[in-house]
Parts: sequence; C-alpha cells; structure tokens
Amino acid sequence: MRIRVLGSAAGGGCPQWNCACDGCGAARDAGVDRTQDGVAVSGDGSAWYLLNASPDIRAQVLAAEELRPGPGRRDTPIRGVLLTTAEIDHTAGLLALREAETLTLYATGTVLGALPIVPILSRYTDLRLRVLPAGEPVPLEGGLTVRAAVVGAKVPRYAEGAEGEDWVCALRLRDERTGGVFVYATCLPQWTEEFDEFLRGADVALLDGTFWTEDEPALRAGLTRTPRQMGHLPITDVLPQLQRHAGTRVLFGHLNNTNPLAVGEAPVEVARDGQLLRC
Repeated sequence: MRIRVLGSAAGGGCPQWNCACDGCGAARDAGVDRTQDGVAVSGDGSAWYLLNASPDIRAQVLAAEELRPGPGRRDTPIRGVLLTTAEIDHTAGLLALREAETLTLYATGTVLGALPIVPILSRYTDLRLRVLPAGEPVPLEGGLTVRAAVVGAKVPRYAEGAEGEDWVCALRLRDERTGGVFVYATCLPQWTEEFDEFLRGADVALLDGTFWTEDEPALRAGLTRTPRQMGHLPITDVLPQLQRHAGTRVLFGHLNNTNPLAVGEAPVEVARDGQLLRC
C-alpha cells in the first residue's frame, strides 16, 4: 500500500493566513508551509482514494505525481473520497473536485446527511454516496478494504443541534494482497479499549497531533477550551498508550499552529506534506 501525505496541519494550515502568533511567525521565518490535513492511498498504484478533502486539495493533488490525470482528457486516478468528519477543513475541498465526471463519497450516514455541499455537488457531477458502516469492511478498487470505527461525536459548528453519534471516525485500510495495514485517526478525542484494538497490528498509523500538551491552547493561544473539549487528545497523553504497539510506525499529523512540533525538530515522528509511506 502507498500512502501519500497531502497535508499535515490542522484547520487553517501553518502558518495560517491571518495569524501572527509565535507559531505562525516561526513557520514563516523558517519557510515552513504545512497545508491542511489529508492523505491519498492506493493498493496498486493506479486507483487512489483521498482521505478527507481539505480546502487546499487542488494544490495538494497537483503536487502529487501519482494523482496526475490521464491518459484520457478527463481520466483521473482518484476513485473516491473517504471522510472521517464533516468539519470544514476536511470537506470544503470537495467543491474543488466538482469537475470530476463521477465523485464517490464514503462516510457515515450522519456525516453524509449533514454536508450542506451535497446538493450543490450533485448539480455539477455524478455524485455517488456510500455509507461506511462502523466495523464492517468495505472493498475499494486496487485491492484495498476499509473499515471505520467511531471515535467521537463532535458536531461541526454549522450543524449544531443535529443528531447522531457517529460524527468522527478513524479508518483502517488493509491491502488484501500484501496484508499491509494503515490506520488514519487525525481527530481522536480519547483513547478507548476499542480504539486500542482497532490500532492493533497496524504497520503504519497517522494519529492526531493537533496539540502537544494539555495546557498548550491556554499557554500559547489564551484559549479556555482544552484539547479534549476540541476533540483532540494531546500527543503527550497518546505516547504511553503506544508502548503496547511497538511494531507500529506512528506518525503525528493535523498539527495546530500552537503546536511547537509544527516547526523545527520533534521528539516524535511528525508527518510532512508530500511524504510517501508504504506498508
């Protein structure tokens, strides 16, 4: 399985366009430019699936040689988009994919039902909606299967008051030919026994790296909400859990501009825009 990291930052990217915080200032000075969270995966190198579609998706696709269109005038190797949340930073890029002749979206029924851009997209492309039932493997082209696990119930601001418990999912992709397993969970509000089992045996995992510590939002941005209240488990709370998963290569993505790991050296492996992973 091939995994191309398209973006490694949280909403707004790093540096954020309208932010003069210390983190964004350091990123500008260092020439760091992290686009918003997303990856592309393929089992055979020909059929590719996007995991989330950030507002930066056009630039991300153009930067990935594997996603180059052709040989036909409108041919594309992108076979669909798998959404882990309904948040704007994971879905706004769908509008930039409206030129596709066919666009297939995979997500929980709650997420698909909440997206306000679904009726818009359906006027521009042959839009196909596929529900990802939690716990059940779903076959994809190129020899992959995907299984979703519900990890959170955080409702996007634009959908406040909407019902449902399956707003946030982690994805486990398996290459059925090689047995390689990739787990993608960049929005992880808590570490449960269920998620621990979901991660078990994975070769590579890209996990929630939004915040480094619990007090980071307060100390670096003056915010009153904690990482967990924002739907993200701090990296320092994740590290002890990983002792049970020594065989898994773990990277952290979805880095917020307050996270000191977004710029410079890091004591853990941090995903980079454009990075290619294999399993």
